Amino acid sequence: MKIDKNFKGLVDEGWRYKIEGNIESTEDIEFDLDKGIFITGSIKAGGWIKAGDSIKAGGWIKAGGSIEAGSWIEAGDSITAGDSITAGYSIKADSWIKAGGWIKADSWIKAGGSIEAGESIKAGDSIEASYSIEAGGWIKAGGSIEAGSWIEAGDSITAGGSIEADSWIKADSWIKAGDSIEASYSIKAGSWIEAGYSIEAGDSIKAGGSIEADSWIKAGDSIEAGYSIEAGYSITAGLYISCKRVLKFGLKVFAGICTWREISEEEKTITCGKFEGGVIECGILKERGLPATGKKQ
Repeated sequence: MKIDKNFKGLVDEGWRYKIEGNIESTEDIEFDLDKGIFITGSIKAGGWIKAGDSIKAGGWIKAGGSIEAGSWIEAGDSITAGDSITAGYSIKADSWIKAGGWIKADSWIKAGGSIEAGESIKAGDSIEASYSIEAGGWIKAGGSIEAGSWIEAGDSITAGGSIEADSWIKADSWIKAGDSIEASYSIKAGSWIEAGYSIEAGDSIKAGGSIEADSWIKAGDSIEAGYSIEAGYSITAGLYISCKRVLKFGLKVFAGICTWREISEEEKTITCGKFEGGVIECGILKERGLPATGKKQ
């Protein structure tokens, strides 16, 4: 289906075009217009949906293939695509945003529910969801990434600003933020975790590689790294702190400060290959010695 200036029911409002009701086709839908389009109802296509400018629907937008707009895409309900969703500016849905492929916007992506991509999610600025953010590949934002529940990626999670989740943050590869990384529950990375400011988790922090923060690292439970742990100021853990290589911090370290239950001596330990830190205020140091070989992970 091709919708141009001669389409029956198309109203020119000056700054955009409008069509009352729903637009539905079992095939592709192309908006061949010189301005944005507003559909008061929903949009549904068996194939792809494409517009040179913006697409806005009062209801949901759904395509069996991809959804693409030169400017922004907005829905009063959900946005769903069997393939990818791409916008030259922003993508916004009052409910969820879901794509079988990637989700990409040159500026920001925002959903009142969840954001889910079978492949990757990328925004030039921020990515925000009132519920969860999930990607089979990586998640990348020039600004912040924020979720009302969890953030999870099959590859890496990278933000120029902060990364924040009211539940957990998990990446099969690395997690990196220019500012802080914060989760009410756990933070886990298959590779390394790095923050330009702080790293904080209500439960545990775990990385297959190193954990680094320019300011402080804090966990309500344990902190564990397969490589080194470094913080500009302090490191605090409710239970043990463990890394195979260097443990380094500018001021103080606190381990085993759990207040909600009795803990064993082992749960108070600070285990590392080599200790280069400041002052141990609380905890039992166990320096194992550095492995014979190994590169930074």
